[in-house]
Amino acid sequence: MRIKSQKDFAAGLMFTIVGVAFAWGATNYTIGDGARMGPGYFPLALGILLAVLGLAITFGALVVETEDGEKIGAIAWKPLGFIIGSNVLFGVLLAGVPRFGIPAFGLIAAIYGLTFVASLAGDEFKFKEVAVLATALAILSYLAFVKLLALQFPVWPSFLVG
Repeated sequence: MRIKSQKDFAAGLMFTIVGVAFAWGATNYTIGDGARMGPGYFPLALGILLAVLGLAITFGALVVETEDGEKIGAIAWKPLGFIIGSNVLFGVLLAGVPRFGIPAFGLIAAIYGLTFVASLAGDEFKFKEVAVLATALAILSYLAFVKLLALQFPVWPSFLVG
């Protein structure tokens, strides 16, 4: 069978592999059932859904004819670097790295860092728009995770709050 869309085929394989890995990893936790869900129930369900979605996309890449075969282009290193870097920065700012003497800067600083660095991945950067987005995300994250879900995140830099 001939691959008719290389992009869809690669994306479908990636979704399938990640979905199977998540579903398999979820089996290390108690699954439970629909009435009494365990900690592994939701990741297992999401992993299965992602794998099924990946199989459907892969099947479509083999069946649906495309004009040029949708070749996979060059890897966009700049956006990839900024997106991965923003996630690493988020983790470092949120919790710090005590081994290297980097203190925790908290959720608010982490959200701002993540938003500003991730926005550099695009073709254009507008400081005001990014600042408004970062502020909205910081407020909503604080409300959702700290106030509503009562998760124990450091919100402000550790050197400011003691």
